Amino acid sequence: MDIAFIGLGNMGGPMALNLHKAGHDVRAFDLSAAACDRLRADGVPVAALAAEAAAGAEVVVSMLPASAHVESLYLGDAGLLAQLAAGTLLVDCSTISAATARAVAAAATARGIDCLDAPVSGGTGGAIAGTLTFMVGGPAAALERARPLLEKMGANIFHAGDAGAGQTAKICNNMLLGILMIGTSEAIALGVANGLDPKVLSEIMRRSSGGNWALEKYNPLPGVMEAAPASKGYAGGFGTDLMLKDLGLAQENAAAVRAATPLGGLARSLYAAHSLAGHGGLDFSSVIRMVQKPDRS
Repeated sequence: MDIAFIGLGNMGGPMALNLHKAGHDVRAFDLSAAACDRLRADGVPVAALAAEAAAGAEVVVSMLPASAHVESLYLGDAGLLAQLAAGTLLVDCSTISAATARAVAAAATARGIDCLDAPVSGGTGGAIAGTLTFMVGGPAAALERARPLLEKMGANIFHAGDAGAGQTAKICNNMLLGILMIGTSEAIALGVANGLDPKVLSEIMRRSSGGNWALEKYNPLPGVMEAAPASKGYAGGFGTDLMLKDLGLAQENAAAVRAATPLGGLARSLYAAHSLAGHGGLDFSSVIRMVQKPDRS
């Protein structure tokens, strides 16, 4: 298929590359020259403008940081929706507000364009390996059109419901992830403060009732998992500021529907403090620094 892929960051770049490796005709675009250069080095054609990448595409896939970026890309007289042909399939994998996803879907539908909100989970490792989980909102028929592409980027595809439902599922998931990472960090830091080997403690908890995704694949302490961002100076991965954004979306949604999310609110406050301390660009697992006992040796 002829695919435009817009947004080539830590997640989008590997996703676009997997579609290219699967034999699809991918034209990519990102505002970051470095991101474009990385994908170009892997043989993926890179356009000078988003509109150039999308010209004539059967499918447009986007992976952008926030709602404002998605609105700017698609909506308004200068947005891509005004330029795409009827029958085009739009798959937005960004994590944004459900309200924005619904607004984009409504504008797309009015122009005869199929639209899905399809945020992902699985981290950069999942993006590289093609094992992401997709949480999809939108028409079932549009999902079936997209499924052959999603299967090249992910291992799990869930239809959450109508437009915006994928985003709602994603913010619920990421709120839980943020809470779990803080709890995992506290537990590991407590054990280390008592002289326990963090690898041994992590394995004990992983195989016990405290087991969770952070212990399985994303240990927050450097040196415990070689492939985790923690062992790479907390570089790459899922940034603290992105987690803070997602936790903010969850709190906004909770306020709108009058849901009680006290731990989600506390998690957002802790990540906000971590970001204000200068760690916003580090992987979100660096939150363990807030609770580690200082090394005074």
